[in-house]
Amino acid sequence: MPETAPRTGPEPWEYCLSVPHDPRAVTVSRRTLRLILTMHGLIRLVDVAELLATELISNAVRHTKGPAALRLRWAEGVLRIGAWDADPAPPEPPVPLERVTELEEDGRGLALVMACADLWGWQPLSAEGNRGKVVWCELGAA
Repeated sequence: MPETAPRTGPEPWEYCLSVPHDPRAVTVSRRTLRLILTMHGLIRLVDVAELLATELISNAVRHTKGPAALRLRWAEGVLRIGAWDADPAPPEPPVPLERVTELEEDGRGLALVMACADLWGWQPLSAEGNRGKVVWCELGAA
């Protein structure tokens, strides 16, 4: 019988949920993320991951005119959450949370991502800028 290497954790996986330009896409994305993480035994990450995904998808739907997608990837103990949109323009830099007032409805999304995620960033998806961008963040399992 051939020897197999010991498993170091759950197998890697990846999901992509395409959503239309519709405010209801945020709720669909959040509920889908909860289901995926629960089914993969990552319930401990659900609350923070939901917050982060909500902020990323909200920005994609609110600030662009086309479709969007939620991308989830688990590998080597790290959950990467990404929001794709068709606009190649970079996201607005996050405003520090202490500078956002309670009454403001905008401006705290990426600041929350920056505060809650282990790592975050964005990248254009083509040199010509015609394929949009992905804004992403990572959460470690620890």
